[in-house]
Amino acid sequence: MTAPLDPRYADPTNPALPATPVTLDLKRTALVVTDPQIDFLSPRGAAWGAFGENITELDTVPNLGRLIAGAKAVDIPVVVSPHYYYPHDYKWDFTAPGEALMHKMRMFDRCDPLSLEGFEGSGADWMPEYKTMIEDGRTIVCSPHKIAGPQTNDVLFQLRKHRIDQIILAGMAANFCVESHLRDFVEHGFEVVVVRDATAASKIPEGDGYLAALTNFRWLASELWTTDQALARLQAAKR
Repeated sequence: MTAPLDPRYADPTNPALPATPVTLDLKRTALVVTDPQIDFLSPRGAAWGAFGENITELDTVPNLGRLIAGAKAVDIPVVVSPHYYYPHDYKWDFTAPGEALMHKMRMFDRCDPLSLEGFEGSGADWMPEYKTMIEDGRTIVCSPHKIAGPQTNDVLFQLRKHRIDQIILAGMAANFCVESHLRDFVEHGFEVVVVRDATAASKIPEGDGYLAALTNFRWLASELWTTDQALARLQAAKR
């Protein structure tokens, strides 16, 4: 049972920003998923205390699973941009608050870049709901981003090598990694749609991250879709 959706998340009745409709061309489209990992999305994950409320009210976990399955059903690339921290990452000379908190909670912890020892079932592992789909031999799993954006991994390279210029974007976390990926993709000339209920954000004393993300998504993304809308648009584009 999901919580009632906060009315502040509804789209404005009289928006100031103009509509910029997207026409999908599946030959040029990929689904990019950030951090579909236990530490963000599971009640036993390190960040559940901050993110669990919004994940629950948006139905993020099943929605993201349906979105991944829907993308595979129409045979577009699914590109995962994961988050991992290795022992040498904990030796940085300085961190920003978000990094410091993730390090404190040991989020996305892995023993070594070249080893999967202890990975299975850990906070760095894929959510069980997605594991089979991600490990099907078709999914593009990129190198890890280290803070929030794709500047430190090979997501852009992989997209360019597949001649992708339309991105459907989802995953965790809305006002952190998803928004950072969105900003970088837009600056690099991609047309981006964000799936608003296949993501979620923190609710902490500093503020409601999902509300902040929605505001910025409306400025930066060509469109915001629900999971149902995304699946319908994918199927329509296949015909």
